[in-house]
Amino acid sequence: MSGPPLRVLVTGATSGFGEAIARRFHAHGAEVIGTGRRQERLDALAAELGPRFTGLCFDVRDDAARTRALEGLVVDVLVNNAGLALGLGKAWEADLADWETMIDTNCRALVAVTRAVLPGMVAQGRGHVVNISSVAADSPYPGGNVYGATKAFVTQFSANLRADLYDKNVRVTDIEPGMCLTEFSLVRFKGDAARAEGVYRGMDPIRAEDVAEAVSWAVSMPAHVNVSRIELFATAQAHGPFNVARRS
Repeated sequence: MSGPPLRVLVTGATSGFGEAIARRFHAHGAEVIGTGRRQERLDALAAELGPRFTGLCFDVRDDAARTRALEGLVVDVLVNNAGLALGLGKAWEADLADWETMIDTNCRALVAVTRAVLPGMVAQGRGHVVNISSVAADSPYPGGNVYGATKAFVTQFSANLRADLYDKNVRVTDIEPGMCLTEFSLVRFKGDAARAEGVYRGMDPIRAEDVAEAVSWAVSMPAHVNVSRIELFATAQAHGPFNVARRS
């Protein structure tokens, strides 16, 4: 990437997409600020990557902690990566607390982080917001209920940000990964490793590094180009037929 080093804020940088994205930008010479809830992982990244990485330990859902951490922070790129899925139960059986956690993390915290750093981008006349959504934003599946709805929110929020920012030289990109081998399923199934491994059994999913590559490419495009939306499927994954309940 030409020009002065980018200053990049990556939420959820302690694992999966966020860690890979932080590493990718750092490898390209950027100054990276990574957030996460696990101090030990942030410390390990800082020790490995050196002075161009700064870790901010807080939960993006914590209003007071988030405000303290981000107050006055000006960045060139924001990657809203922090998010999760919890459970795969049908809507009438799902845990309401899981639904609320997904909404708080995937939607409310994402817009709050964006609102915190966006004025700085507008003031400096440049910036790029990258939101990590999911193919679940458009492709419903049994048990995806609230998770898919939160990602549809992220995708639509991204489009509406573009509508507001078209004349501010601030770009917005929505990234929608499909099946990816990270801690995603382990978190969804609350530590059940066997069930999480079963999600990817017999197929070759995409990797966190693939998503990081897509993010890096979108950000590295010339300033007059806005990559609005990228959908990433594993080659072995595709849209399926509709479910139809038939009377016998």
